[in-house]
Amino acid sequence: MIRSNHTAFLFCRGGSKGIPDKNIKMVAGKPLLAWSVECALASKYVSRVVVSTDSKRIADVAQTVGAEVIMRPDELATDTASELLAWRHAIQVEHDTLQGTFVSLPATSPLRVPQDVDTGIERFYAGGCDIVFGISEAHRSPYLNMVTRDSDGLIGLVNPGLGATRRQDVPDVFDITTCVYVGAVPYIETCKGLMDGRVAGVDIPVERALDLDTPYDLHLAELLLKHPFQKDMK
Repeated sequence: MIRSNHTAFLFCRGGSKGIPDKNIKMVAGKPLLAWSVECALASKYVSRVVVSTDSKRIADVAQTVGAEVIMRPDELATDTASELLAWRHAIQVEHDTLQGTFVSLPATSPLRVPQDVDTGIERFYAGGCDIVFGISEAHRSPYLNMVTRDSDGLIGLVNPGLGATRRQDVPDVFDITTCVYVGAVPYIETCKGLMDGRVAGVDIPVERALDLDTPYDLHLAELLLKHPFQKDMK
């Protein structure tokens, strides 16, 4: 039976070069992180949200929208700091509340819905994996139309091995989304990298998988939150 009192974490450092103050930027009338906090609290399996940050401004906003806060050491909040180490710091601080399960919901995925959180947690409890990632069908394939460019400016396929020319002849490929991560605490505490173990994927529709990294992404999120995409549009 899946328990209903999970803690969900958001990792929101203060420095952001692509979009300054990204995590508290107003998006469709709310601070960006508020979309993820509200989504998490609407999940049937999450009872509290904890924001890990190095920024007092972010901490104040997080508490205003219903999250608790742990302050992250400065060395875990630089441009080069590993997110995995920030996860481990949060686990160390909150270890007694986690009961072996860790849930991360990045604030940069404001289009996520509670069902996506629930599906990730349900897949983890189904067993057979160390961690669950959200994934979405990729628009480009490394076998067909993803290329690299050499020092002469010439391009070549990322993965030319199959020599295929049709999508039907190559493996399906997926993008890792930032919508949801659910993992075993012992695995996260000891793995060298998150992909080292048994990694399961749950499908996130492309229309909910946007990850905000640039001002263009921010613009798209604003539009989509105000005018959600409908698959049956004609």
